[in-house]
Amino acid sequence: MARYAAYMATRAAAAALLLLTSAKTGSEPPSAAAGPGLGQPVSDAEIAVWDIGVFPDGTGLPPGRGDARQGREIYRRHCLSCHGARGKGGSAMALAGAQYGLTGDYPQKTVGTYWPYAATLFDFNRRAMPMQAPGSLTDDEVYAVTAYLLFLNGIVGEDERMDAVSLPRVQMPNRDGFLPMAAPPMEAPPGRP
Repeated sequence: MARYAAYMATRAAAAALLLLTSAKTGSEPPSAAAGPGLGQPVSDAEIAVWDIGVFPDGTGLPPGRGDARQGREIYRRHCLSCHGARGKGGSAMALAGAQYGLTGDYPQKTVGTYWPYAATLFDFNRRAMPMQAPGSLTDDEVYAVTAYLLFLNGIVGEDERMDAVSLPRVQMPNRDGFLPMAAPPMEAPPGRP
């Protein structure tokens, strides 16, 4: 009850301050349509830094390239301490070396058994890894470490170069292992078109 009274007192004080400010300047309080006047416009360059999404078909993959031989060293420097040698045996999730698929009695979820698209593996690695410095790898490094993970799972050869053309063509073992679900259509809130 005391919290509610404090909340109402704060609201009343804010409304009074707004009225005083409006009266002093002779301006009208901002309308709801004009917005609260917070924030600032964002430039196209600022949006581009965050707009790095990569889709299953490879849309959004950047220029660059790498293979598993190059990725081995990047993995050793940035991934091994959590994921273990050759993608398993560390404190974090195993990335390779599953003996059983997802439908067996002992399902093992790794890049090779779970991930449906190689392009989205690149996307995840670029956004979220390494855990201590996400987004710090260059695009070439991300291509290389992605190639190394695919190599550890027996999906690509050690010398196969991964880039914006070859990566979407990689056929992941679990590509057809997900069931599509149709979301129900959304209805507009009352009073909105």
